[in-house]
Amino acid sequence: MRVWTIANQKGGVGKTTTVAALGGLFAAAGERTLLVDMDPHASLTHYFRMDAERAGLYQVFNEDRGTHELAQATAFPGLSLLAASPALATLDRQFGARNGMGRVLQKALAAAEADYDRVLLDCPPLLGILMVNALAASERVLIPTQTEFLALRGLERMLQTLAMLARSSGHALDHHIIPTLYDARTHASRSSIDRLRQTWGERVTRNEIPVDTQLREASLAGVPAGEWQASRRGAAAYQLLFDELCAHEDVVEALP
Repeated sequence: MRVWTIANQKGGVGKTTTVAALGGLFAAAGERTLLVDMDPHASLTHYFRMDAERAGLYQVFNEDRGTHELAQATAFPGLSLLAASPALATLDRQFGARNGMGRVLQKALAAAEADYDRVLLDCPPLLGILMVNALAASERVLIPTQTEFLALRGLERMLQTLAMLARSSGHALDHHIIPTLYDARTHASRSSIDRLRQTWGERVTRNEIPVDTQLREASLAGVPAGEWQASRRGAAAYQLLFDELCAHEDVVEALP
């Protein structure tokens, strides 16, 4: 089972859209895929028309229940979702000082390893119990980053968080920066992506995600980008990103 976290310490950069798009592509490729909504705002849960009031991720933390027991099937074959709820916002207050709370999700996913091939974690934009759990459970972090100046500051905070966790654990997570909401017509987008590539080099994916209003329409319809026929540019960009990330995974697995 492969576990990827999609995170950035800034909201509005395309995390949920990226999770939905990549999840749909993994499921379409035949992988049993679990999406985990870790944001109390429950955007991914609402994306797939799930009920944020039903039992879900909060019960994993609060009642020690299993992910496979709580996951719900979406309308798309091979694609399941572990829903978020507003109650997740209380976890830091309830359990922030309790030992061992940083690996609750890792243990729950390990117990469900036979049930899924791929798990994608949609993180909130805040450093707390939820993000720490996501990073502890993952082998790879994807950082969607809007191609504009303020979003680059969020990226820097996210990279500082990864560096801090690497120092404390002695293990650096593989991570990739995904340029999102790219508009080649604007100077802001062009200069931002140039800065991304100059500063972080190969950590930045070759394929950026363009501004495409049809991606918003796909989310309104509750459909992953690859399944939304009108989203040609956005869907094509996510397919190229998917191919790039899978190719990199194959290279890493082949290393001695």
